[in-house]
Amino acid sequence: MNIRQLRRGVALSTIGLLGTLALAACGSDAPSGDSGEAASAAEQQCQELLDASADAPDSGGDTFVFAASSDPAMLNPFFASDGETFRVARQIFEGLVGTQPCTADPAPLLATDWTGTEDGKSYTFTLRDDVTFHDGTEFNAEAVCSNFEYWVNQPKGPAQSEDVTYYWISLFKGFRDSETPSIYDSCEATSPTEVTINLTEPFAGFVPAMSLPAFAMQSPTAIEKYGQVADEEDPTTTQYALKYPTGTGPYKFVEWNRGENVRLTAFEDYWGDQPRTQNIVITTIEDTGAKRDALMNGDIDAFDLVAPGDIRTLEEAGVQIINRPAFNILYLGINQAQEPLDDLKVRQAIAHAINKEDVVNQTLPPGSEVAKEFVPPIVNGYSEDVQEYPYDPEKAKQLLAEAGAENLTLEFNYPVDISRPYMPSPVETFNVIRTQLEDVGIKVKPVGDQWTPDYLELIQGTENHGIHLLGWTGDYNDTDNFLGVFFGRESSEWGFDNPELFKALTEARQLPTVEEQQPKYEAINEQVMEFLPGVPIAHPVPSLAFAENIEGFYPSPVQDEPFTYVVVNE
Repeated sequence: MNIRQLRRGVALSTIGLLGTLALAACGSDAPSGDSGEAASAAEQQCQELLDASADAPDSGGDTFVFAASSDPAMLNPFFASDGETFRVARQIFEGLVGTQPCTADPAPLLATDWTGTEDGKSYTFTLRDDVTFHDGTEFNAEAVCSNFEYWVNQPKGPAQSEDVTYYWISLFKGFRDSETPSIYDSCEATSPTEVTINLTEPFAGFVPAMSLPAFAMQSPTAIEKYGQVADEEDPTTTQYALKYPTGTGPYKFVEWNRGENVRLTAFEDYWGDQPRTQNIVITTIEDTGAKRDALMNGDIDAFDLVAPGDIRTLEEAGVQIINRPAFNILYLGINQAQEPLDDLKVRQAIAHAINKEDVVNQTLPPGSEVAKEFVPPIVNGYSEDVQEYPYDPEKAKQLLAEAGAENLTLEFNYPVDISRPYMPSPVETFNVIRTQLEDVGIKVKPVGDQWTPDYLELIQGTENHGIHLLGWTGDYNDTDNFLGVFFGRESSEWGFDNPELFKALTEARQLPTVEEQQPKYEAINEQVMEFLPGVPIAHPVPSLAFAENIEGFYPSPVQDEPFTYVVVNE
C-alpha cells in the first residue's frame, strides 16, 4: 500500500470458510489480529456485510461496474506493487494463502493448511485437489514449484530491479543469478497435494506474505507460452502481462481497453462458489468528483476512496457508504538531514504542537482513529507503553526555546492531486497541521507537488525536503511490513542513521516465530517513539460507495476484495 497502495475472503461459502480457519491455525505463525479491544465501527460493519453476503440473492443484472482511480500497471501481479493492478489481480488470481474476512490475518485458500519447522526455514502446504487454471492446466504441487522457480529465476535487467519486482526483492532479497542471494532456497513437490518451501534463513512472516497478490499462483503453461523474457528485456510488456493473465480465480480475463476498462467474466470451472454476477467491468475514472457523479447518474455501480466531503451528499442520495477497516498509518515525516530537525527537542516540539483529534475530526472520514505509533493496534508488536506526545502548545514553545529554535521556519511538503486510503484529503490535512504549527511560532513554507512523478521522487529520492505528509497501507499482518519499510535502513525520506534501530529490526525479522518476535517488536515500537523520526497522526478509515441496488460486497483492511458475492439487483 505508501506510497504503494494496496486476500480476499476465500471463495468458499462464507460459513464454509469460517469453519476452515481452525484448520490452519495450528500450523500458522501468523499474528492473531485480536487486540482484545472492542471492534471498530468499520469492523462491525464489515462483519454484518460478511454475514449478509451469504444470504444475498442471485444477481438480477449480469454486469457489475466498479470505477478505479487508474488503469492497472499491467496484468502480471508478480511485477506489480500498486493497488489498482492488485484489484484486478484479486479477481483473476489466487495464492496459497488468503485472508480471513474483515481482518489482515492469513486463511486457507489454494492451500488448506500448512505447518512450519521450528527453525522457521521450511513450510509445508497441503493443497486443494480440485483446482485448475483458466487455461485447463492442473493446479498441483509441481505448479507451485514452477511459480517459485519462475520468481527466483528472473533474468538480469529490469526484472531484477526494485521498481519491477518490489515485493520479491523486499521479502526474498534477491535472485538465483544476482549479486544478492535470495532467502528462497528450494521447492519440493512431495506429492500432487503437498509442497515444501525451503528458505535459507527464518522468515516468520512467510505465511501471511503469501497472501500478497504478487505471489499468486499463475499458470505455468501460460507463463511458458506468453511470458518469457531474456536478459535486459522488460517483463511487464510481454503478451502474458498484457493479454493472457491466467490464474485460478473466480473470474477470467476477457480484454483490457487501455485508459478505459478491464473486462472479466466468471470462470465456469471455478473450484469454489460460482460468482453471483457473470461479468465485471473495472473502469478507469481518475477524478474523485467524476466518480461521484458517475455513480449518482447510474453509469457505475461502485467506487473506492470516497472524498470525506462527499460522504454526506452521497448518503442523502441513497448511496451506501461502506468503510474499510483501517490497516494503515498517516504520518508527518521529519527529515533529520535538515537542521535543526536532527535535534530531538525540535521533533518533540513539533509532536506536541499537533492536535491529532482536530486533524481527524476536520479532515478524515468518520471512524478514523488517532495513532500513537507507526503500526495499527491489531498488528503483532503494537505496544501500549510507547512514549506519547499529547497536544500541548506551551510545551512545544518551551522545547523550541530550549533548542534555540524560536524563529524556526520549516518547508512543509504535501501532495496536491491525490487521494490515498491513508490520506484522502492531503491539502485539507496540510492546512490544519500548518495552522497548529504556526500557533506555536513555527513559520511554515508550503511546498505542494504533484503526486506523480514529483512528490515521491522528492521525498524518497532526495534530501531536499523538511517535514512532509505521507503514509502506508499494510500489505499483510506483519510488523516488519510497517516498521521495516519505514525504518529498516538509511533512507532519504527520514535522513538519519541509527545502527541500533536498524540492527534491532533485522534481528526481529529473522526470528522464526511470531511469539518470539512480539516482545522484540514491542520494544522496537517504544524505541521508535522515543527517537521520534516522525509523528504518527491517524489510522484513517477508507470509504467505498455503492449504489443502493448492490448487495454481497464486504470490505477488507488489506483490500482483499473479490467480487464473487456481489449482486446487482434490477
